[in-house]
Amino acid sequence: MDERQLRILRELGELGSVSAVAEALRVTPSAISQQLRLLQRSVPLPLTERAGRRVVLTEAGRVLADAAIEVESALARARHTLADYAGQPAGEVSVAAFSSAAAAFFPPLLRACTGPGTPQLALADEDVAQDRFPALTRAHDLVLAHRLDHAPPWPPTVTATTLLREPLDVALPSGHPLAAHDTLTPAQVAGEPWIAVHDGFPILATLDAVATVAGRPLRLVHRVNEFTVSAALVAEGGGLALLPRWTVPAQAGVVLRPLDGVHALRNVDVLHRPERTARRAVGDVLKLLERVADEVRGGKAGPVV
Repeated sequence: MDERQLRILRELGELGSVSAVAEALRVTPSAISQQLRLLQRSVPLPLTERAGRRVVLTEAGRVLADAAIEVESALARARHTLADYAGQPAGEVSVAAFSSAAAAFFPPLLRACTGPGTPQLALADEDVAQDRFPALTRAHDLVLAHRLDHAPPWPPTVTATTLLREPLDVALPSGHPLAAHDTLTPAQVAGEPWIAVHDGFPILATLDAVATVAGRPLRLVHRVNEFTVSAALVAEGGGLALLPRWTVPAQAGVVLRPLDGVHALRNVDVLHRPERTARRAVGDVLKLLERVADEVRGGKAGPVV
């Protein structure tokens, strides 16, 4: 068996079909099938089996696919150890983030990587539904993703580090009668018009929880994923919205109030494939992201538990 065959096996376990693996690796399905046959000849247990028209991993195949992660990590460490020894530059590190995290994290990250010998950053905004963030780790070294605090964990194929556990507050116009309250309950806000995110994005589940606790459906009048746009609509009286407390800039005419009675909290996590941090530059950028998270959180609120 070789590294390429093990990677194909790992990708098959993640993507679920030979055609999907071929598309991800930019080769033909027949080339993928050939490599799987060669790998199968080197082991005594069946690694794949038919499930209808698809080829899927057997239990033995899943065990070997898990081991492939360790193999790739070890090989990556060996390569980059040699690169560091030979005095190679730190190299490029690609970082993707959803919009509000990009606005909060990218500028200080750029400032920290301007000196000689620092990683060369390639930054991208990627605002996708929650279940699509892990797939972005194929194209990027580090991916900033958001997940509700009580949502299922990220899949074991990626490593996740939590940068922030950020409260979600009710945003309302500064002149709104409810702005006089220090905290708000679901019953108080359920009768208001709401600015919500699109289906598949985490904050929508918190709005569902508000409706459940209040015992009545919410009236969703606008669907906007960009928080700064939502804040602008709130300022104009377009409705209430849930906004993250720390990563969205303050908007004139908008006040934030904590929500009582609903677990309104999101994690801002950084995801990566385990082998990526074998590169010193990627590990350095990960440490910088943790420092930036302290700056984003610091001075704005106490720790959230």
